[in-house]
Amino acid sequence: MAYHHCCTQDAIDVASQAMEKFTVEKEIAAYIKKEFDKKHNPTWHCIVGRNFGSYVTHETRHFIYFYLNQMAILLFKSG
Repeated sequence: MAYHHCCTQDAIDVASQAMEKFTVEKEIAAYIKKEFDKKHNPTWHCIVGRNFGSYVTHETRHFIYFYLNQMAILLFKSG
């Protein structure tokens, strides 16, 4: 996991909030993306789901991938 260390706990916290508010994966991802754009400057991208592959270009140390409640969350900054 290549990540910006200060954002890791925040990503988990924001994802938990999103999962409390929403049940649709797209809505969870949108919430996380918007919160990270506000807190950590644009442009963040978020993918949420139980089964997906990815190949992305991201800024150095701005890539976070983790599981929460059996849901995979990929969050990265690019642009």
